[in-house]
Amino acid sequence: MNTILKNLGAVLVILGVLCLVIYYFWVPSNALLTSSLVLEVAGILAYIFINRYVE
Repeated sequence: MNTILKNLGAVLVILGVLCLVIYYFWVPSNALLTSSLVLEVAGILAYIFINRYVE
């Protein structure tokens, strides 16, 4: 369970990048930009805090 939890931040960042790729190539929508921003910030913060407190 800890290995899945440690990779949660990286998965959120990858999902944010995927939203940006979808925005760039297929659907130019502000909702995709907003969701990618939220996913990127949440992923970075999750990566920092989870890896600090989970061993």
